[in-house]
Amino acid sequence: MGWFPSPFDNLLCMLLGISFTVWFTLLLVFIIVPAIFGVSFGIRRLCMKTLIKIFEWATLRIERGAKEKKHLLYKPYTNGIIAKEPTSLEEEIKEIRRSGSSRDLGAASQEFELSDIFYFCRRGMESIMDDEVTKRFSAEELESWNLLTRSNYNFQYISLRLTVLWGLGVLIRYGFLLPLRVTLAFTGVGLLVVLTTLVGCLPNGRMKSFLSEKIHLMCYRICVRALTAIITYHDSENKPKNGGICVANHTSPIDVIILASDGCYAMVGQIHGGLMGVIQRAMVKACPHIWFERSEVKDRHLVAKRLSDHAEDKTKLPILIFPEGTCINNTSVMMFKKGSFEIGATVYPVAIKYDPRFAEAFWNSSKFGMVNYLLRMMSSWAVVCSVWYLPPMHKEEGEDAVQFANRVKAAIARQGGLVDLLWDGGLKRDKVKDTFKEEQQKLYSKMLVGAQEDRSRS
Repeated sequence: MGWFPSPFDNLLCMLLGISFTVWFTLLLVFIIVPAIFGVSFGIRRLCMKTLIKIFEWATLRIERGAKEKKHLLYKPYTNGIIAKEPTSLEEEIKEIRRSGSSRDLGAASQEFELSDIFYFCRRGMESIMDDEVTKRFSAEELESWNLLTRSNYNFQYISLRLTVLWGLGVLIRYGFLLPLRVTLAFTGVGLLVVLTTLVGCLPNGRMKSFLSEKIHLMCYRICVRALTAIITYHDSENKPKNGGICVANHTSPIDVIILASDGCYAMVGQIHGGLMGVIQRAMVKACPHIWFERSEVKDRHLVAKRLSDHAEDKTKLPILIFPEGTCINNTSVMMFKKGSFEIGATVYPVAIKYDPRFAEAFWNSSKFGMVNYLLRMMSSWAVVCSVWYLPPMHKEEGEDAVQFANRVKAAIARQGGLVDLLWDGGLKRDKVKDTFKEEQQKLYSKMLVGAQEDRSRS
């Protein structure tokens, strides 16, 4: 006996069909088509302003509730828990000797004193209690609450209204925003793979380059919408040009999408397998990206040669590189690897700064996998950031690659309001190199030897 659908089943199928039609029509009209033409209706910025007012009210409500219940609120130490003044090793040791000795300081400075060890003990204790490196690899704690329990230690039951508001936020983020963003992400990535593969079949020429650039921009802009990203670009006249190298501070894998939605770049990276490998193979057919095999990555000379050959061709897109080599938590800039500064190409610095009130953009790769991280980003409120294009920079006469890299890093840190650190981001996973320890020993030895030399001359 055959199965005959009931009128209720027909009605349910019809409603589902209408829902999917309306869903994809809204996506096409309000998100995908504007992304193709690079326009915005201003809806995201309006939502951002509304959220800021809600966050401010929620924070005030938490503070008032805690005050009524006589609870202490956790306040993050944004500038560290130890007040430090920029002084040299020699000055601090002289101050220790001056406070603990009645002898002539000039005569005593040429000899070792037992009190000198207090300087090294104190610096060691400071590093344990307030390590300026390790805390750059953990999420930034907010002083205000953005209705995300993962962003503030002060979240607890305060009032029914605040709890209902938080519950409503969970419903909006996971019930509406997350499905919408996942749909957009698959749409953007799918179009990127299919269209770049088709364009890759065309012969090399102006038409292929033109279509490749338009396709990359369109797909990246759709992916930006998948994160509800609100990006403010400054000083666009300094945007990287062909034949140059674009270097930027690195907070998250989505840094690539943030920059590539405003201009096309040649990507640099290691060849992967799986879905990432499919995307890489499709992209390189339409645009000359630079992918390395795993065995080639450690060959510095090979990497430098391929980068140099690409930069010398003024018809090719600028190379996008993140010289830190790892993600830092949006508060500082760490040591730039010197490789991209050795080839002599024009460097275009870019500073990226995220607003942590709407989402924690920092990717803690030791704690979250890529998929988990992207789901956290897509279930946040939005990605709000500012991008500054700095004037192009060149290596000066007599300047080596390390000095050039530090000068570019300082400019990025200054523009983005970030802390400029000399430490290597590789300390995220590796132990401190012996050279750092030896440097402190050399400074102390130089102080003693230098005093002896001065005395022998006199």
